[in-house]
Amino acid sequence: MKLAFDVQYYETYAKSVCIVFNNWQDETPSEIIIKKVNDIAPYVPGEFYKRELPCIQAILKDINLNNVELIIVDGYVYLNNDKKLGLGGYLYEKLNNSIPIIGVAKSSFYDNKKYVQEVIRGESTKPLYITAVGLDLDEAKNNIQMMHGEYRMPALLQILDSKTKEK
Repeated sequence: MKLAFDVQYYETYAKSVCIVFNNWQDETPSEIIIKKVNDIAPYVPGEFYKRELPCIQAILKDINLNNVELIIVDGYVYLNNDKKLGLGGYLYEKLNNSIPIIGVAKSSFYDNKKYVQEVIRGESTKPLYITAVGLDLDEAKNNIQMMHGEYRMPALLQILDSKTKEK
């Protein structure tokens, strides 16, 4: 199974959402997991992972990781050309480098071209920015490219975003 995560922050808590799916062309998730996380860290520029990672881990602790073949995060694996770790990179380390991670971001970073592939989907002219660890970057790009949906964001990731933003 594959997992994709997103988190929405509120004043005193965060809503962590995970969609579970099996195939890259799936139209809908096989499961949606939602968890409220209290005691969230404050936002610190450049240290976003410190806030987001515990929210992802709150769901992962209830999942048999032996069944997880890959995880998608909303963000980057590497933040720059020097391989400064982003959320996906830190998650990969927390999982003992055992589960491949794909980062899917909607905006680019200035000094981040070496470990990023751009994906243009549908009729959009704006790319998604793909980073990966634990699998080939071209494979990660192709997987995101072939996901179901005719718009910039794959259908499953649109569902994830909607569920995350629901009150």
